[in-house]
Amino acid sequence: MKTTLNLNDALLIEAKALAVQQRTSLTRLIEEGLQLRLRARKAPVRRIRLPIHQGKGGLVAGLDPSNNRAMLDAAGDK
Repeated sequence: MKTTLNLNDALLIEAKALAVQQRTSLTRLIEEGLQLRLRARKAPVRRIRLPIHQGKGGLVAGLDPSNNRAMLDAAGDK
């Protein structure tokens, strides 16, 4: 089906360059973009509940959780 689109000039230039680079047509590039957007809209959102540890304890006193080296050293990974 033929249709007319009004596209931003800079966007059109970039899209044409990409189509040439990928050895495809501008039409195919636009179709792929529309398919991606429509597919993403239909994809169900899966909510995942992360387990929460209810036990006692925590970090060793004096261990800085924002220091990766300190955390690795405490875990015995060097």
